[in-house]
This record gives sequence, structure tokens and C-alpha cells, in this order.
Amino acid sequence: MATLREVKNRIKSVHSTKRITKAMEMVAAAKLRRAQQRVEEARPYSEKLDLMLSHLATASTEDISHPYFEERNTKKKTLVVVTSDRGLCGSYNANVLRKASEWLETNAEYEVEIVTVGKKCNDFFKSRKWSIVDNFSDWSGVINYDKVHDMVKLLTERFLNKDTDEIQIIYTQFISTVKYKIVSPRYLPIAKPEVDEEAGFNMDYIFEPNPESIYDSILPNYATSKMIMAVAEAIASEHGSRMMAMGNATTNAEEMVDTLTLEYNKARQAQITKELLEVVAGAEALKT
Repeated sequence: MATLREVKNRIKSVHSTKRITKAMEMVAAAKLRRAQQRVEEARPYSEKLDLMLSHLATASTEDISHPYFEERNTKKKTLVVVTSDRGLCGSYNANVLRKASEWLETNAEYEVEIVTVGKKCNDFFKSRKWSIVDNFSDWSGVINYDKVHDMVKLLTERFLNKDTDEIQIIYTQFISTVKYKIVSPRYLPIAKPEVDEEAGFNMDYIFEPNPESIYDSILPNYATSKMIMAVAEAIASEHGSRMMAMGNATTNAEEMVDTLTLEYNKARQAQITKELLEVVAGAEALKT
């Protein structure tokens, strides 16, 4: 059985850990609010671009043609995996990496290259057999638009130069503070917008100078918007996971303190009882 001093030191240690986890929970909560605001600001823009492409496809009398829409005989794929730079966020990174491993097993028939986003992802894949094209890390928990543009430039150039035939992204879609969903949408080629025949009767668009020029202007922004949205949602999901993990750790520390305090009181009471018995036994021995 642990001595009183050992139990007391353990209580002090758990108290220190609790203060750290509580502080990390509060920091994550503050960062989550800002990240959630960025997601909410970016979503309408992304959805509007989707709607605009659909309207253009509906109003166009010609077949849609653009390099970003080019469907090829797929031989090589590029997988972009988005994780965090730091840990202490529960099962967030493990779930994303598990999804990526499942995707790689499913696509084992293709030649696959990986673009890693975040240190955790890069550390996981750098010792494995797949080739890492590039790594984008050191985000500091906030979206860096320069890095996003560098990512978009790298991916679009590889697709247009036919260094890869298809690009997919695995990231966490932010749903709420306590919930996220791992998704793996195709990034390139972009799926051609669906034509809404009924909506077409209510549209009267005039293309100036021509549909190709309009798509040349819109689609690069569309690709950038989709990547910004993916990174923003992943960062928000990371902060939500870290806030929940640190909250659970704080609760566990409180429960451990209660348990150790009870153990300390029991040990202290047992020691006092033992000393009283020794005093009484000594007093009785003096009487005889």
C-alpha cells in the first residue's frame, strides 16, 4: 500500500495535469470559435460556385469542355490526406489515417502517390512504401492561404501535365462542435455540372465572349475554393476534437483526484487508528 506522502504527491501531480488540460481545453475552444466562423463564411461562397457552374451548364447550348473536366483512363492516382500538426486531439488523426489506409488498399491496382497535409500524416507515411510528392505542415491551427494556393498549384499542374490522372482528398467535414465526418471526394477531374432541364427554361444567359473563356476564369477559383473549404473544415474538426479530448481528460483528472483523496483519507485514518492502538496498548502495559 502506498504511503501517505506518495498518495499526496500523486494528488499534487494530478492537480497539475488537470490545470494543463483545462487550459488546453479553453485554448482549443477559443480557436474552434474562430475556425468555425471561417467555415461558415467560406461555405456560402463554395455553394454559390457550385450553383453558378450548374446554371452555366444548364444555359449553355454547347458541350462543356475544359481540361479540369477531362476524364482519362486512370492509371495513376494522387491522394491528399489532411491531418493535424499536433496530437492530443483524441482519435482525430487515427481515424483519418485509418480511412486513408483503407482507401489505399481499395486502390492497390493503381499507381498511387500521396500529398500529406500536417506533420502527423507525413510521419505516418514517410516510413511506408508510397511515394510522398510534397508535405504541407506547420499550420499553427489556422488556415494559411498562401500554403493552400501552393497546394492547388501543385495539384492542378500535376493533373494538367498528366503526371496523375485523378486526385482525391481525405479530410474531416465539420458538422458541429462535437461531430465531424471523414469524407473522400474527388478533387480532379471536376465532375461536370448536372443540367437542370426544368430550370433551363427560366434562364436566359448570354455568354460573352464564350463559355470556354468563362470556365477558364471560374474553374481555377473553384478548385482553390474547394481546397480552402477542405482545409478550413479539417482545422475546425481538429480543434473540436482537441477541446473534447482535453475536456474528457480534465473530467478524468477530477475523478482521479477524488479517488486518491479518498485513498489518502483512508490511509491517514488507518495510521491514526494504529497510533491510538499503540498508545492504548502502551498505557495498558504500564498498568500491569
